Amino acid sequence: MVDFDDNAGLDSSQIEDRRGSRGRGVAVGGGGLGLIGLILALLFGGGVIGGGGSGLGPLDSLNDSTVGQETAQVQQECRTGADANRREDCRMLAFINSVQAYWKTEFQRIGRRYTPAKTVLFSGSTQSRCGPASSQTGPFYCPADQKVYLDLGFFRTLQTDFGAKGGPFAEAYVVAHEYGHHVQNQLGVLDQVQRDRSTGPQSAAVRSELQADCLAGAWAANASEGTLGIRLTRADIAEALDAAAAVGDDRIQETVQGRSIPESWTHGSSASRQQWFLRGLQTGGPQGCNTFQGQLSS
Repeated sequence: MVDFDDNAGLDSSQIEDRRGSRGRGVAVGGGGLGLIGLILALLFGGGVIGGGGSGLGPLDSLNDSTVGQETAQVQQECRTGADANRREDCRMLAFINSVQAYWKTEFQRIGRRYTPAKTVLFSGSTQSRCGPASSQTGPFYCPADQKVYLDLGFFRTLQTDFGAKGGPFAEAYVVAHEYGHHVQNQLGVLDQVQRDRSTGPQSAAVRSELQADCLAGAWAANASEGTLGIRLTRADIAEALDAAAAVGDDRIQETVQGRSIPESWTHGSSASRQQWFLRGLQTGGPQGCNTFQGQLSS
């Protein structure tokens, strides 16, 4: 099981805790594509980029007043690694801190500046600049406001509805995947991907999602080097791989409709998602994560 250094400090400014507040107003236009949106896209078509990934674009009429007042639960109660070892929301904060510290270092290596992104924790529903988020949406990254949106109940949905085993590092995989989309956004990858509305195993949408999986693996390979002192085991990596398989297009389609339709895929097969997470893990950095070159295996 993931273990943090008890004395490590946590940076709570990287989380916006909206749990207990209700989103107001109705956003029109695009939105993040979460697990339920992914299922609908797979069943009925539509090349939406997002989901365990990005949003669809800005909504100029939506401003910060539509989200209600945020609470300060995480800021008040998640201060150290010891807190992360005993509470799920504090553990999520620790993963976020670790992922962003890694990408700050990687960007410095290539002479770029990494801009941190906040994760919005919510329950029930809230608003993003990519549209409404609800408990059914699943985690997503919105490039319009550069925030990750997450209802912690999603992880229980993965277990109950899609057979994932769960565990702390399954959660870490999801968080690192979403921040992989933030990295893509800062490097201009998402802008290019969203111009291509095609679907299927070789589509830009799938390549984007698999690259985010690979970037998550790159962080996992370096997680132990951060100030949080994250100690990982083989069981932790197995949890991440199990979560990656649970959100594969083929797995979801077979669960929901009894058969897989590769030409409608937007995120990649279970095997591909595991493969690219492992690629980042084994390479130990983002240099092995070019999913946009060559033929992808399905």
